Amino acid sequence: MPSWIRAVILPLSGLLLTLPAAADVKARSCSEVRQAYGAKGFSLADIPYQEIAGEHLRICPQEYTCCTTEMEDKLSQQSKLEFENLVEETSHFVRTTFVSRHKKFDEFFRELLENAEKSLNDMFVRTYGMLYMQNSEVFQDLFTELKRYYTGGNVNLEEMLNDFWARLLERMFQLINPQYHFSEDYLECVSKYTDQLKPFGDVPRKLKIQVTRAFIAARTFVQGLTVGREVANRVSKVSPTPGCIRALMKMLYCPYCRGLPTVRPCNNYCLNVMKGCLANQADLDTEWNLFIDAMLLVAERLEGPFNIESVMDPIDVKISEAIMNMQENSMQVSAKVFQGCGQPKPAPALRSARSAPENFNTRFRPYNPEERPTTAAGTSLDRLVTDIKEKLKLSKKVWSALPYTICKDERVTAGTSNDEECWNGHSKARYLPEIMNDGLTNQINNPEVEVDITRPDTFIRQQIMALRVMTNKLKNAYNGNDVNFQDTSDESSGSGSGSGCMDDVCPTEFEFVTTEAPAVDPDRREEESSASKLSSSLISWSLVCMVLALQRLYR
Repeated sequence: MPSWIRAVILPLSGLLLTLPAAADVKARSCSEVRQAYGAKGFSLADIPYQEIAGEHLRICPQEYTCCTTEMEDKLSQQSKLEFENLVEETSHFVRTTFVSRHKKFDEFFRELLENAEKSLNDMFVRTYGMLYMQNSEVFQDLFTELKRYYTGGNVNLEEMLNDFWARLLERMFQLINPQYHFSEDYLECVSKYTDQLKPFGDVPRKLKIQVTRAFIAARTFVQGLTVGREVANRVSKVSPTPGCIRALMKMLYCPYCRGLPTVRPCNNYCLNVMKGCLANQADLDTEWNLFIDAMLLVAERLEGPFNIESVMDPIDVKISEAIMNMQENSMQVSAKVFQGCGQPKPAPALRSARSAPENFNTRFRPYNPEERPTTAAGTSLDRLVTDIKEKLKLSKKVWSALPYTICKDERVTAGTSNDEECWNGHSKARYLPEIMNDGLTNQINNPEVEVDITRPDTFIRQQIMALRVMTNKLKNAYNGNDVNFQDTSDESSGSGSGSGCMDDVCPTEFEFVTTEAPAVDPDRREEESSASKLSSSLISWSLVCMVLALQRLYR
């Protein structure tokens, strides 16, 4: 056929094909599109009254259309904005869970420490009077270091607690021996015998285990809530790729351009678009789930053997018990220290004239408990943990579930029951391609979104690494280990409850049998024979036990 004839016939055939549509004016009208477009807040000046040729379209099908180039650009940006908002809305639960629970736990732990310090101070002022006030910095320093550890300070709990008991021994040793003058070197020698002498009974050893485990678990758990909060906040702020934006525009607003503004995308079509756009987020899921599992394990420790509330609430009673142990054993302790460190020099006449009972023993007596501070932050640790465990379980698999959650939204898709009358990317008909699996590598054949599977999102990879590090810390905390000091602790203390003395300083033959405190904790398994104790010590200590039992009963 000659070219000039073809040039005449082809336009005529195209015109004939469009005659039925021309006859149906309503089908070519853009009135519905104009209404829907205006409802989005856009100017109607951009939109034609009737369909126009669509060769100018870059994303939507280049057929007769209600969209101009300007409209396609604006709707493309609108689809990007709506997608970002959808991801933020869908991840709202997990983000608010970590934000609100971090605030609650942090407030609780801080107030718990404040209450414990105030309770100890009030009780010791009433019980020990001026002797305590003159030495209160020893106890203040203890709580300062505990707070500093909790807030992330570089504090080795075991060393700090060892130092506390050594300092307390130095102060009390001077109080029970006012007739002597002790130099700094002499007192340092005294403190080095703390573990061997056991002047405070078994309280320091047990309290060290309880405090260390509880504080490691509490601090690590709050750090985990912080990491979860930061990861959730960061991952929920998506930056769609150009390929994703094109796919979003095609899915959400190309129906407008085809004159079908009320037709929503097919559910499976939406899933493929979302799985392509959120491929990297889905890869976060594996590490996120391991992190949640580790958080749940530590949560169980918090409401069980590592309960910081059950450790801090009676800490004043436990330290008072240790002080009474020291008082009971004061003569034996002094004799053994004098044997190991040498005979001290007598004190000046005025000081030595005061006898030990007048200076010390009459002041150190059991106290009468009063009403204790209210529960920290108006709640209890058990209630907090029960609540967070439920929320954590619901946040598992949240990132791989994002596409499904978004595509279930009736504002987004036509739903699963309407798979014939939905937008499939080209027309109102069933969506035929298969649904892709989750994750970046599975998007290699995604029919809707161009995804470069060879270039993982570095930002998401950073969050994966942050979760991995935190999960390791949580696993250590579950076992009672502080990851920051694990190596140092192992080196310095061997089994974790070392003597605190160097072999060349503390003589190995220096042995001392002390009147040990009876068990206060329910986990005490060993019973110590007291048959060899003096009857007077038994009677005295029985009275102390009765008082402590009454104190615990009426707390």
